Amino acid sequence: MQLQQLTQLVTNPPLPSLAIPNTPPPPVPSPPVSPSPAPPMQRTHPKLSCPLDFNGECHNGHAFLNSCSLYIRLALEQFHDKQERILWALTFFKRDRAAKWSKNIFRQEADTGVFPIQTWGEFEQQFRLHFFSANTEVDAINSLERTTYHQGNRTVDDYLDSFQALVSNAGYTDP
Repeated sequence: MQLQQLTQLVTNPPLPSLAIPNTPPPPVPSPPVSPSPAPPMQRTHPKLSCPLDFNGECHNGHAFLNSCSLYIRLALEQFHDKQERILWALTFFKRDRAAKWSKNIFRQEADTGVFPIQTWGEFEQQFRLHFFSANTEVDAINSLERTTYHQGNRTVDDYLDSFQALVSNAGYTDP
């Protein structure tokens, strides 16, 4: 009898049961998602050096003004208005002629109720008037044309730097 049952099962297999299996259905594939954009890169700023304190000596005037202008250009977002730039620059006027000039500016403000320098351009103009040599071009020409202008014990690099600065200040150009 067993042989007969097996033959019948092979020739007429039973219908599958309609019972629901206990396994969860396979996950439905989600639509392809484009990768989310990377968060914007934070712009890093170079570490800036503040200008050195300024004492009012004319031979340091160019370097100080250049240093201030460069700092302001690179860190413009730190200054809320034009006058803040001027006040920031005046914080470096701590000694000698520079301190006296700064004190005079604040005295004018106290007397009139108005800060006497309104724009960075005005500040540069006043700074040049008070702290640049009045005769830079003439001084440079005289230095170059004297017979006493020699390398001396300076290095070649120092001598060339000095020479190129004098040529520039004299207004000479290469023909």
